[in-house]
Parts: sequence; structure tokens; C-alpha cells
Amino acid sequence: MRVRREPAAPAIIFGDFRVTVDANPFDAKDFKHAMRQCAGAVALVTVGAEHGKRTGLTVTSACSLSDNPPSLIVCVNRNASAHARIREEGAFAINFLHEDHALLALTFSGQKGVNGDDRFAFGQWTRGATGAPVLSDAVAAFDCVLAQEFETKTHSIFVGEVRDVSHSDGAAPLVYLRSSFHVPHEIRGTVTVGDLDSRHLSWSDFS
Repeated sequence: MRVRREPAAPAIIFGDFRVTVDANPFDAKDFKHAMRQCAGAVALVTVGAEHGKRTGLTVTSACSLSDNPPSLIVCVNRNASAHARIREEGAFAINFLHEDHALLALTFSGQKGVNGDDRFAFGQWTRGATGAPVLSDAVAAFDCVLAQEFETKTHSIFVGEVRDVSHSDGAAPLVYLRSSFHVPHEIRGTVTVGDLDSRHLSWSDFS
């Protein structure tokens, strides 16, 4: 008698840890719709020390990882042109955009039909400490070396260890929410830390 074996549930490997994921527990469209309700800071991930070999993409998947050492993570689709280049260069920059950068965000997302190094004809760029392109007037720009990489089914999670940073305190960050660009002052019902009972706590108490 042959025993039918059920296929193993898919899993994501993080170093020595294996996380099992249920296959298709719900419609992916529901997931995408739910994620559109979550505001994300818009950033450009840029790579390439040499002119003619630079590329980049627009993301809302970049965030702080730790301040010891200072590091960020960003999720990059393996189909993106920047994916292989980040591995080759071993360095990249994460440039968070401000309210006047919406056209730049669309350009680096591919929606303007401009590809590769041609995207850097838009915006003001300098070369970072690692050689990666850094946006001069970014809300915040982090020049990183590639410290670690984790793979999932469609994306790689790149850990960037920061080698240099710049920022502009007066600029209004660009946010993507419900399929549109916004700036924070447009979002109604905002609450500041000073309005909360926990106003005496610092962010580091939670992160």
C-alpha cells in the first residue's frame, strides 16, 4: 500500500531559522488591498559607482534595522535591474524623497519609460562614500555597504550597514498611501507624541 505524502508547506529561511508559511491562505488581491491602507515612506534605492552603469528603483520597503551598528533593510524584487547590481557592487544608497520628488519617484518606478542610468538625468546627484549615487536634496539619504542578504520567493532582503548619512530637516517627506502620493500634513487627525499619555517616553523605548 502506497502512502500519499502531502507536499511540504513553503518556508522562508532566515539564517538558522525556518518559518513555515501556509500556501495561499487567502486571495492575494485582499492582501494587496490591505497593504494599500498602510502608509509608506517613498525612497529611491540607487546603485552604481560608474556613470553608465548606475540604476535604481522606487520602494516603500526600506526601514531602519538598528543603530548598533547603524543599518537599514530594504526588500528588492529579483526582477529589478538594481538587484544584481547591488550584489555586484556590494553597496547601495537609500534616498528618502520629499514632496517635490513625486515625478522622480515615478521615473525610478519605470512609469515614465526611462531606464537604467538615464534615470539619473533627473534630480541632483552626488557620489557617496561607497560610490553609490546619493540624492543631494533627499529628506534623508543613507549610503550603505551590503552587510547581509536573505532570500524569499520573489524578493531579496538586503541589510545595508551605513557608511554615511545626510538629511534635510525642513523638507516634508513623501508618503505613498491608497495608490497616491501624500505629504504628512495632508493626513487628517494626526496625533503628535506630545498628545499621548506616553509623551515622556522616547521612541527608543519601543524600538
